[in-house]
Amino acid sequence: MTSADEPTRLPRRQLGRFLREAREGQGLSLERVSHLMELSKTALHRIETGGVKKPRIRDVQRLCELYELTSSDIDRAVELTKQAQVASWYTAFGGLYSDTTFNMYVGLAAAARQLIAYHEIVLGLVQTADYARATISAFYHDRDAEEIDRRVEFRLRRQTIITRKADPVKLELLLHESALHRVVGGPRVMATQLHHLAEVSKLPNVSLRIHPFTAGCSWGVLHGPFVLLDFGIDSKGRQVEPPLIYFEGNGKPDLYLEHADDIRRYHEMASAIRRTALDETHTRDLLRRVARSYVT
Repeated sequence: MTSADEPTRLPRRQLGRFLREAREGQGLSLERVSHLMELSKTALHRIETGGVKKPRIRDVQRLCELYELTSSDIDRAVELTKQAQVASWYTAFGGLYSDTTFNMYVGLAAAARQLIAYHEIVLGLVQTADYARATISAFYHDRDAEEIDRRVEFRLRRQTIITRKADPVKLELLLHESALHRVVGGPRVMATQLHHLAEVSKLPNVSLRIHPFTAGCSWGVLHGPFVLLDFGIDSKGRQVEPPLIYFEGNGKPDLYLEHADDIRRYHEMASAIRRTALDETHTRDLLRRVARSYVT
């Protein structure tokens, strides 16, 4: 559990994963790197698993150089190291992590075993190309077409975590009915998007349910979108990583909560939404019915 005076674990876990993947990418063993770095194997393992509360920038830089990483990747690793030393009950990231080449949420979602998401527009992981282009173009309205294309391509590539055949991420999407009526990109874009949702919902690892207007406010408040990330358990029944709650910043720094009380509260909130959501069959019926209304 992360207390107010304890450095948050999130950036050091991400730093550890980043360094471990870089080491494995070079085909180097823990034993070989510990010898070259003059660090014990245990110390290196603790860095890679986020067990070092305040990793040293010097050690991280040396590891990055050993793995022949680019200067920009070294800068990112150093920034994570600095973030790991910040005492806070939450972690807010922006700027650096808005870069599509190193987006923290993308890495977290890909590493998760299950995502439980409540959204009021269509979640990026299940957007069509045209819907994605409309939302990205509106947000990055001052960027050129080439950058918009690159961001759309990146978003679509991310979707493979739920569509891949080998060990896909489990996705439970609780989508507010307003997302069906908020016109993004025009009627035809919406019709295609809603038909796409109906098809995606048939995947064995995907559960999609609409939270209708008639359900009101589940907790008596408008709580806004959130994503719960669960990383599963290992062969010994231990958590691979503690679960997280993610809130997209929408122009402000993204926010991550990792305190056990916050995790419990948002699981309860998801349960409250789930209890008043349409079942999967009625959800598909509604999606197709609204889709038809856009093209008639």
